[in-house]
Amino acid sequence: MDIPLRTHATVQGRPTLLRYSRTWDTGISSIAEARDAVAALLARARPAPGRRPVQDAQLVVSELVTNAAKHAPGPCALGLELLPDATALRVTVTDTSREPPRRRPPDPGRIGGHGLQLVAMLSRGLEVTRLSHGKRVTATVPLVPAPAG
Repeated sequence: MDIPLRTHATVQGRPTLLRYSRTWDTGISSIAEARDAVAALLARARPAPGRRPVQDAQLVVSELVTNAAKHAPGPCALGLELLPDATALRVTVTDTSREPPRRRPPDPGRIGGHGLQLVAMLSRGLEVTRLSHGKRVTATVPLVPAPAG
């Protein structure tokens, strides 16, 4: 099922929520498509995030969607939700594998296997929830600098 970018109505004076979701029936057809969805959603955010946070969010989405496509057969889904005041983007990827992603120890000589390290560096936490039909991986990518203190 493909649900394009959509805006949810303002509720009791709170900011409008921007969301995107996409489901692929048999694996991911295009990782670039997932990155493009991030850029399109964040282009509608107010205040607009800077270039670097958009790139960070695209990298997180790319890594999580790539892992789902590489390690899980069958359908998978991407959900994006802009948090209030455009402070962060919540990224959710579901797939059919019940195996949690495993962060490998850093090894500068290794080709590949660095994706979860990048996700951990660029997001506020990585949450894995086992589901009856697979798992859901959620990362929250900050779009504004953390307050000093």
